[in-house]
Amino acid sequence: MPTPPRTASPATSLTPRRIVDELDRYIIGQQAAKRAVAVAIRNRWRRQQLSADVAQEIPPKNIIMVGPTGVGKTEIARRLATLTGAPFVKVEASRYTEVGYHGRDVESMVRDLLEQALQIVRREQADSVREKAAPLAVERLIDVLLPPTGGSTTLSAASITATDDSLERREHARARLREQLESGVLDEREVEITVTSKPSTPAMFAGMGMDQMDPDMANMFERLLPAQNKRRRVTVAEARRILTEQETDKLLDRDKITSEAIRRCEQSGIIFLDEIDKIATPGGDASGGGGGRGPDVSRQGVQRDLLPIVEGSTVNTRHGTVKTDHILFIAAGAFHSAAVSDLMPELQGRFPIRVELSPLGREDFIRILTEPGNALTRQQQSLLGVEGLEVRFEPAAIEAMAELAARANATMENIGARRLMTIVEKVFEEINFDASERVDRGEKELTLTAEFVQRQVGPILGDQDLSRFVL
Repeated sequence: MPTPPRTASPATSLTPRRIVDELDRYIIGQQAAKRAVAVAIRNRWRRQQLSADVAQEIPPKNIIMVGPTGVGKTEIARRLATLTGAPFVKVEASRYTEVGYHGRDVESMVRDLLEQALQIVRREQADSVREKAAPLAVERLIDVLLPPTGGSTTLSAASITATDDSLERREHARARLREQLESGVLDEREVEITVTSKPSTPAMFAGMGMDQMDPDMANMFERLLPAQNKRRRVTVAEARRILTEQETDKLLDRDKITSEAIRRCEQSGIIFLDEIDKIATPGGDASGGGGGRGPDVSRQGVQRDLLPIVEGSTVNTRHGTVKTDHILFIAAGAFHSAAVSDLMPELQGRFPIRVELSPLGREDFIRILTEPGNALTRQQQSLLGVEGLEVRFEPAAIEAMAELAARANATMENIGARRLMTIVEKVFEEINFDASERVDRGEKELTLTAEFVQRQVGPILGDQDLSRFVL
């Protein structure tokens, strides 16, 4: 058995502490969850440095995160995938409870993960050959702008000299066009090129898509349906982009891309199973993972179908087989009406790390509005800055929005940090509407105060019936 390939990636420098520091830039609090995922990612890198016989025996430490909605469960997993560059998919476990869907089709999450890996590897390979593809695209574009001239194939001695002169003039014309294309002089000129596109899924399979078909059937349809060529009239700049993509595609080694994508999917893939509490069966016996009537049967069926994938199995895809033994699964759920213990014992055992995320309060909301680089307040400042309106926030205004969000969560459904988005949008409702008119009147600066925030949101929060619809 060959030694697992060493990944030349930023993973070498991604220590658990650095991972947590990076997550802290976007997610407030929840240190236990951050530490758990950071250690899991580092352990994967450590495993890949071991010999094949030892590495094969070390399973991934799957994680289950328990906490109310809006506290950062999904964001932690999403930011983690972005940070590591690993293939990542997010699926809702509840989608597999639909009648006629659960069963073999839970494997579609692995197929989706492989598609993500293929996109990542293809993008990397394309970047590496685009420098070679660009000159080829320019030559094709010159052929469009300066089509070859036809002529007799029988040449006399006198015509050979004339032909040589014609070729010299043509090469001179091509050189001038090449200079003009490089300088961008012709970018707005329109040309007609041939664009190749893949045919869409046949109408009879439109409701399911290629990923849900049997892999052999999907490959058969791809072979039966030829690529479609269509003439399009576009600008030179757009034509250059399209032709560069076509030439890049010709230079790609598809077999190499597929094998590397499968390897990354198996060794670095992350599947985020959201709403796993929706397939738990509360009230049942501990050995069976729930009851046995009505929707409980469907939920148990989904758990049984998930079990072999999480344990480690081989999934057939139209690109080849994928082993799930070392894919990292991160499950999450609110578990309001169920507990982790309501899952099948076998499935529970495949998630050895359990982390509880704490609800968010007023102080957390203040930090969320001020600390992250993508804070809602900064987003609003950037958007209104486009209009020429500079927005500032008094500290009391930030505290007022945090207080209103905390009160709304306490009196209504607790949706965590998502409530802040509703509050902020309500505060800026009038400002967003008449921002351009304010600037036209010379009002180029705006400072938000606590009184303004209360005036915009306070009355709505005080009306219980109205707040349920607005907030």
